[in-house]
Amino acid sequence: MEKKYYVYIIQTIDDKLYCGYTDNLEKRFTAHLNGVGAKYTKSHKPLKIVYNECYSTKSEAMKEEYRIKHLTRVQKLELIANKNTKL
Repeated sequence: MEKKYYVYIIQTIDDKLYCGYTDNLEKRFTAHLNGVGAKYTKSHKPLKIVYNECYSTKSEAMKEEYRIKHLTRVQKLELIANKNTKL
């Protein structure tokens, strides 16, 4: 079975957006919920995953995470909206 990597955006309870990457989306989100996923999500409690995209290599996922982290909030919201309209 081929390993997959995910880039995700979490909306926090204070309406912030957090972007990360992982090879196990469910496990990583649970870690964020338990306060051990990242420093940021310790003080900004996760509410839900609002965006995720799958990649075949860690390198691709990390590049996309880097790109997303440099977007403005408006651009991130557009990315989320565009992804959700494709579903």
